[in-house]
Amino acid sequence: MGLGSKEERRRPIRRTTPDVNPTFETANPDQRRTRVAVIDTGICNLRSVTKALEAVGAAPLVVRTPAEVAAAQAGGLVLPGVGALRDCVASLRATGLDATVRGWIRADRPFLGVCLGMQALFERSEEGNVIGLGIFPGEVVRFRRPAEYKVPHMGWNSVRFVQAGSPLAEGLAPAGEAFYFVHSFHCVPKDPALVLGVCDYGGEFTAAIGRGQVFATQFHPEKSQAKGLQIYRNFAAIAAGTVNAA
Repeated sequence: MGLGSKEERRRPIRRTTPDVNPTFETANPDQRRTRVAVIDTGICNLRSVTKALEAVGAAPLVVRTPAEVAAAQAGGLVLPGVGALRDCVASLRATGLDATVRGWIRADRPFLGVCLGMQALFERSEEGNVIGLGIFPGEVVRFRRPAEYKVPHMGWNSVRFVQAGSPLAEGLAPAGEAFYFVHSFHCVPKDPALVLGVCDYGGEFTAAIGRGQVFATQFHPEKSQAKGLQIYRNFAAIAAGTVNAA
């Protein structure tokens, strides 16, 4: 979420067990649902994300260690997060999942970061001077807007997709689709070609990034109703395509 110290109380990382018992076969034994591994950093909205993936026909599997990621044999990997970026990055480093995420993205395997999962991919953040994973050049900065724009930026706002033909935006209008945001900080990539979607909140900011099969959104697709489910549906299709091509 990247709400910052004023909006987000610091608290110890807490491991959670979601109400998810993923199955990988449908009622028809000849049809299999694509496995999508979802990283549990202890501060992420696992239930909402896994339920959204289930709703679009994927089979989510919660993972907490590099060994669990390897054992999942998943077609896609999702890194969600809410709260403080420092806790998210610290959890990834403590478990060794930071190297797993780097390796996954380096191999251009289907990856989706959500909110903090997007911010963690960059080099640093103004939120507590956190050093991120450094996968993409750039930084995460606090909103600096006129007084009439409240921070955090919270609620529905429209996104304009700027990468033509992106598979993550399949079935969505190039502009005007609304998604749900909750954040005080936003990503500033050094490479403009990385930007997949932009949003206007007293000035444009990066709402989504995409390169190859690697994507991330500042907004929460799992909280964005039908349009958000389309994002997860598209990501599941991307992951399925990779599995089928293997």
